[in-house]
Amino acid sequence: MRIARDLSSLRAEAARLGPIALVPTMGALHEGHLSLIRAARREVAAMGGAVAASIFVNPLQFGPNEDLSRYPRDEAGDLAALEGAGCDLAWLPSVEAMYPPGRATAIEVGGPSEGWEGTARPGHFRGVATVCAKLFLQTGARVAMFGEKDWQQLQVIRRMVADLDLPLRIVGCPTVREADGLAMSSRNRFLSPAERHQAARLFAALTETATALGAGQPAAAALAAARARLAAEGFGLDYLALVEPESLRETDSLPGRLIAAARLGSVRLLDNIAAG
Repeated sequence: MRIARDLSSLRAEAARLGPIALVPTMGALHEGHLSLIRAARREVAAMGGAVAASIFVNPLQFGPNEDLSRYPRDEAGDLAALEGAGCDLAWLPSVEAMYPPGRATAIEVGGPSEGWEGTARPGHFRGVATVCAKLFLQTGARVAMFGEKDWQQLQVIRRMVADLDLPLRIVGCPTVREADGLAMSSRNRFLSPAERHQAARLFAALTETATALGAGQPAAAALAAARARLAAEGFGLDYLALVEPESLRETDSLPGRLIAAARLGSVRLLDNIAAG
């Protein structure tokens, strides 16, 4: 596996490797990320290309009171994991390389970025869209892989790529879960043992709500019951909603997407599942 830390090296490697499938990450890799590497490998098999992954903890997507400095970092472990999973090229830019002094451009996506994470984390999706656009253009990727765990993010990136006519395809890959259903996340390591046991209840609540909706229970009643249940179990619930899958507009009809964000201790958990 080759490693690039500056743009000229990245572009030289990309030209040598041919068509690229990109897996953007912020590091602290887990099985969810590695499943994206394997999915990217399948994508490039037909193209005769290569798999690239970026590791960049993007400061633009963190708010002033969020956990940028606390975000887990393990460069050596991440590089070993990428190589073991079949990655051909790792792109590790510095903040200065990604955002040189004097930069004056950012990308603002409306539509699916509005509400939910867009409300809870003002400016977050501006940072996500900006860094992803740069990564796509820097690597010249033909396809990029994203996990469905961050469902709203996936829809924002798809909207940006479509609206700007960027020449790549965005592939969403199923959420990878622990045995008890908890969606894998780099931040799960900050859960205490008791919180870790409790955290699986978020996925259980989503599953129970989807079942209730599928059986014909009105959305308002099913969602109210799930919210009350999670609050009683100690979650600090930011939202639990049924939304249209692409627009993220709230709906009371199926098919839809159940999305949730909840806090346990210092950890904020995101999850979502299809409904209907």
